Amino acid sequence: MARSTEHIERLKGANAPAIFFPGHFGNWEMILPIASGLGLTVSGFYRAASNVHIDALIQSLRQQALGPRVSMFRKGAEGAGAALLHLQRGGSLGLLVDRKMNDGIAIPFFGRKAMTAPALAQFALRFGFPIVPLRVVRLGPVRVRMTCEPPLVVTPTGCRSADTDAILLAVNATLERWIRAEPAAWLWLHRRWPRDCPRDTP
Repeated sequence: MARSTEHIERLKGANAPAIFFPGHFGNWEMILPIASGLGLTVSGFYRAASNVHIDALIQSLRQQALGPRVSMFRKGAEGAGAALLHLQRGGSLGLLVDRKMNDGIAIPFFGRKAMTAPALAQFALRFGFPIVPLRVVRLGPVRVRMTCEPPLVVTPTGCRSADTDAILLAVNATLERWIRAEPAAWLWLHRRWPRDCPRDTP
């Protein structure tokens, strides 16, 4: 397992929490175990399985792999509150940002408006944390590399809605770049764009 971690090491040296974002790209489930192994106090969200017994088994196996430095928050109001408390205590948070959202914000993604979850931008603006893109790239059988990029550079305007849109636009542009470079590594089976969503025009 290879790692590209200079930006994480810089955050650790400054004792600075961050908002990390991957997509469903490569072996994304490896991100939290790798980050934990690097000494970060990190957390992420999960969608519970419909069968409570299967869900308990999945979470037990996941927690064994993640270790004690990682917290997992169940998607929903209770999990969002726990994540907020985690950030207030100086923890870092990872958010998968390519999910289908029915109640998100319409942000361009591959030339069409896609409903995009605003939580990442809202957390970052509230706490002033850097937003760090990272992904896992498959190198071969049972071999992957986690690549951590420099934090996004988005100049704040003081207008919360405009700043949120600018952050989400930068996030979607980053995902586009990754997917264009290696489309076979992106796993997303749900409809990302509404049926009636027109293409953006210049």
